[in-house]
Amino acid sequence: MKIEKIQLWEDRDDVTLHTYILHNSMEFQKDLQRPAVVICPGGGYLGTSDREAEPVALRFASLGYHTFVLRYTTYFKEWVQDFNNLPAPNEHSGYPQPLFDLAKAMLVIRENASEWLVDTNKIAVCGFSAGANLSASLGVQWNSSLLSEKFESDQELFKPNALILGYPLLDYQLMKEKVETEANELNKGFFQLANKAVFGVPNPSLEQLQEVSPVNHVSSQTPPTFIWHTADDDLVYAENSLKFALELAKKKVPYELHVFESGVHGLSLCDETTAGEPSHINHECKVWFELADNWLKKHFN
Repeated sequence: MKIEKIQLWEDRDDVTLHTYILHNSMEFQKDLQRPAVVICPGGGYLGTSDREAEPVALRFASLGYHTFVLRYTTYFKEWVQDFNNLPAPNEHSGYPQPLFDLAKAMLVIRENASEWLVDTNKIAVCGFSAGANLSASLGVQWNSSLLSEKFESDQELFKPNALILGYPLLDYQLMKEKVETEANELNKGFFQLANKAVFGVPNPSLEQLQEVSPVNHVSSQTPPTFIWHTADDDLVYAENSLKFALELAKKKVPYELHVFESGVHGLSLCDETTAGEPSHINHECKVWFELADNWLKKHFN
């Protein structure tokens, strides 16, 4: 396996693409072009979670995918351990910079596809929580002038061939309404800080909320999408996934949706390999990975 860290912007050492390229064996599967999965960890746009990064990449790699982990622009350049003692913020973390990071990653992968033996017709983007918001944003914005004008590149180069979204935030307006009426004080504080990371202010306008909500931009050109969530997620509400799936249905975009009855936010692989606490081990929900793999094989084959 070729493991490499690629700095995506010359002046930004915090935005990197980590590669997990499977070895091109002379003994078997020589010169085989493989599908790829780009992983966007969550973290509220405050940081990117290790629990939703390399372990997920290695799990997909074990099934024959080339994998990549994107460490995109976030409000803090280190993982926050103590919210009462926050590090210095990154004032340039706001939308659309993380989207530019993911678009740049797609360009790098396609530019190196021949060397890495990546099948450019089989590139999925897999995100969790805020990373799923970012993944879905690319899914609905890949053909927008925002990206083509920024990079002066063919829009098709940005297009994911599939999306895998884990407990995604897809509707900021919905989140604002539910956080105000249902969230505890800790979660309210978290979302104000997360809003500052994305919008630059803790209480963004309705127009800002709508612009950055992927649910408002679904079209017939949105890639096939696999979504999973838990019904009692009290940080990012399951209605995000339900509303996004409804929009996909309206636009006749293939999708698969799984809402498990119970599980905390941030489950990742739901087992010991990614658990930060006992509640992250969830035997009922861990089937999401097998379901996603089966779904991906169906669409890629």
